Amino acid sequence: MDGRDRDAGGRARSARPRDGLGRPLPYGEPGVPRQPEGVVRTPAETVGEAQRLLDAGMPFHAHEVFEDAWKSGPAPDAPLWRGLAQLAVGLTHAARGNAVGGARLLRRGADALDTAPVAEAYGIDLPGLVVWARELARRVEAGEPVDAAAHAPRLVPAPQS
Repeated sequence: MDGRDRDAGGRARSARPRDGLGRPLPYGEPGVPRQPEGVVRTPAETVGEAQRLLDAGMPFHAHEVFEDAWKSGPAPDAPLWRGLAQLAVGLTHAARGNAVGGARLLRRGADALDTAPVAEAYGIDLPGLVVWARELARRVEAGEPVDAAAHAPRLVPAPQS
């Protein structure tokens, strides 16, 4: 063996704990529980779990939820979930202080959602997310710091009362 951490399937996978933005912490440090991989959820469950993670300031983990949806769901839905994953990882990079990578991924996700052939958006506010992502990318490039929870998007519009 090469001494690397491995998962139950024998694949190389770091066992180091991670913070809410997915950054590795030293062994023995308390971290945020990882999202289990390969979870099949309904679209509503995907949106709900991702929103919970975004609201908690954990966009890296929300990205993994979207990634599961794009890999396990119907092929026509893949562009939607992939674009949402790009937004989440863009927010992750921006919150980590990586302005170039954060802005690039936010714009890539916005472009994907703006042009993807989406048969069903599952109540997700795609136009609002596109505006949010492009505006946050502009602010990140202008040097504004990003707090992952404070800058988290709303995936579904709030109900009108």
